[in-house]
Amino acid sequence: MYHDQRLVMRDGMLIGALERMCATLEISPSQAGLAKERYEGVGEWLADSDDPLLKLMGIFLQGSTAIGTTVKPIGSNEHDVDLVAHAPDLGEWVEPAALKKAIGDRLKANGHYKPLLVEMARCWRLVYANEFHMDITPSIPNRSCNLGGELVPDRALKMWKPSNPKGYKALFLERVKLAPRFRVIKSLHTQDSARADIEPYPDQVRFKGLLQRVVQILKRHRDVFISVHEIDPAMSPISVLVTTLASQSYEYCVKTFVYDTELDLLFDVIRHMPDFIEARAANGKTHWFVWNETTQGENFAEKWNSDPKRAEVFFTWHARALSDISRLKEAEGIDGLKRYLGDAFGAGPAKAVVDAITDDISASRRAGTLGVAPRVGLVTGLAAASTTPVRANTFFGR
Repeated sequence: MYHDQRLVMRDGMLIGALERMCATLEISPSQAGLAKERYEGVGEWLADSDDPLLKLMGIFLQGSTAIGTTVKPIGSNEHDVDLVAHAPDLGEWVEPAALKKAIGDRLKANGHYKPLLVEMARCWRLVYANEFHMDITPSIPNRSCNLGGELVPDRALKMWKPSNPKGYKALFLERVKLAPRFRVIKSLHTQDSARADIEPYPDQVRFKGLLQRVVQILKRHRDVFISVHEIDPAMSPISVLVTTLASQSYEYCVKTFVYDTELDLLFDVIRHMPDFIEARAANGKTHWFVWNETTQGENFAEKWNSDPKRAEVFFTWHARALSDISRLKEAEGIDGLKRYLGDAFGAGPAKAVVDAITDDISASRRAGTLGVAPRVGLVTGLAAASTTPVRANTFFGR
């Protein structure tokens, strides 16, 4: 089946806008490199301790930094960098509070780390102001998990809970590799292919890692939704739940359907996310489950069952995310795109995206490669049969 290339071009321009937005929100390569250097230093300091609890301790990334889905929090200049301090030779005989205390005592003994250290409920935080903060969570092997899982403290530090950061990362990155299927694109003029004087359209704009961009787009929209509606941040859908549902939906959509563009796939992934939430009715109540597929017994929707309001917040946000992101296709002109992006993702990222697009248009105008394509609008850096060249001008829009 063929698809009109003009619509593909328009979707490609929207994908380009979302791609630019995600790039402004994620941790930069230099920040990631600096974080790696610093957490490896922390790992060496912990492992050099004489404390037998810290012997052989290793440290590794988990969460969004590990899988490439970081999003800068609203109102903060610091990215979250989540780390696991794993003690491979310990068992459940060691109390969670004791291992956490040993890690804290060792960090306090270092004059560099001590002033940066903040105690959290079940981890330690090193705050590098205006760069990132590193949360260090203790873990021990989960010897009953045949998937190589680990145990981490509960918030009360009373018991160990199953988790599997390395297994979760491996499964997510396997799904990232899944290749979507797209319909063959029909040229605007079927005869174009036979004409040597017609230059081809530019390559379709694509996301740099579609699944990772889907997760970043959802997390940013969630943060804006919670902020704008003045909802208690503690009620916000947790990132690992959003990421899990998005990755499961992505696998299902990629293996089941064929799409015209990546934008259509993005919408479908968001649309199908609730399909992977398990609901059981018991004693007049609904119990919710979003399982960690890489270990047994970790339910990312656990708090929904003690506070049903959390489930309401998730479903309300999800419906709004689908509506806001789908509405981007209706945007008319740069101003319309800026308004819709701002509504969905905040004024700052919307301005950054539109400024970058405006710079590209100005550069293309000066180079004589700016055109107008029917039902698409301004098109940069191409010459094609149905585009109308735009006269060079030093002022955009005049």
